[in-house]
Amino acid sequence: MRLVLVGPPGAGKGTQAVHLAEHFAIPHISTGDIFRANIKGATDLGLLAKSYMDKGELVPDSVTNDMVKDRLNQEDVANGFLLDGYPRNTFQAEVLRAILAEKETPLDAVLELSLDDAVIVERLSGRRTCKDCQTSYHIAFGKSAVEGKCDKCGGELYQRADDSVEVIQNRLSVYAEQTKPIIAFYRGEGLLISIPAEGEVSEITDRAIGALSAAVS
Repeated sequence: MRLVLVGPPGAGKGTQAVHLAEHFAIPHISTGDIFRANIKGATDLGLLAKSYMDKGELVPDSVTNDMVKDRLNQEDVANGFLLDGYPRNTFQAEVLRAILAEKETPLDAVLELSLDDAVIVERLSGRRTCKDCQTSYHIAFGKSAVEGKCDKCGGELYQRADDSVEVIQNRLSVYAEQTKPIIAFYRGEGLLISIPAEGEVSEITDRAIGALSAAVS
């Protein structure tokens, strides 16, 4: 199974990626993990990426593409993979198609986790984090026993800057402008499978497994 997971921030891609990769016995490939591994290993690509990051600049698509290509040439992806966080735009999607065509291993499916913006804002803006142990809570779905205090260590709970409504709305705007076009791209390729990302985590996982299994059987 060769999969790409797409969806807006707050749709639960990271959580679902772990469960789906485990179910289908394929490696979960996160672009964040690829970057960290290359930077930690001081690879040529990692040093190049770090040179941009140290200047506060975005890492160019060309560097990201080369990192993903290198990762997809490793032995553990011979029987499949789940890409999370890549591609982020249609150019990257075209590059990925070319990489996989060269290997004669095309994608089986692209799974979209679909969620309304209003639900995303409620989900993300309601998160609270412990300043001491970093445990996460939610003011609507997972409150602490004592308001403003962590159940585990008693630390103060706070709202991270990137969980503010203004920042979330900006992230959604960036997603709509830069990343959402890949949904139309993959629909045109006949690869897109879309499921609602509402409900319990296990419900969404079962929904995803069912949709993917039916589509590639």
